[in-house]
Amino acid sequence: MRIAGVPVGREITEHTTRDDDIGLIIVVVATDAPLIPTQLKRVARRVTLGLGRLGSFSGDGSGDLFIAFSTANPGAAKAKGVRKLEMLPNESINPLFLATVQATEEAVINAMVAAEIMTGINNHTVVALPHDKLREVLKKYNRLAR
Repeated sequence: MRIAGVPVGREITEHTTRDDDIGLIIVVVATDAPLIPTQLKRVARRVTLGLGRLGSFSGDGSGDLFIAFSTANPGAAKAKGVRKLEMLPNESINPLFLATVQATEEAVINAMVAAEIMTGINNHTVVALPHDKLREVLKKYNRLAR
């Protein structure tokens, strides 16, 4: 696991971790940018880049689901009549791709920092990310703002 490019997973080693990349993540990308379905599909594909920055490789046992939608063009999907819609040209979508990668990375980090220890099925326990150790490691690599 990497945060801000720091190999946090290698630095915080007090608890056992799994080497296989299994599990499930569902990511929903919402935008008000006027995009058509093919463009939204391309945006959704960028989620994997954000996960990759964190160290995920979306292994064979990983169940990943990514969707994207736009709130632009209300009423465009109505069943009858011709609809007018607006769309960004493909050449203008790069900032949305970058925003998707960055937002995915940030959302996962936020979830991990907010997470608490939890025990699930078959008494399987997942330990929360220790905040004190995380601060220590980020400071070591000069990534802590204060």
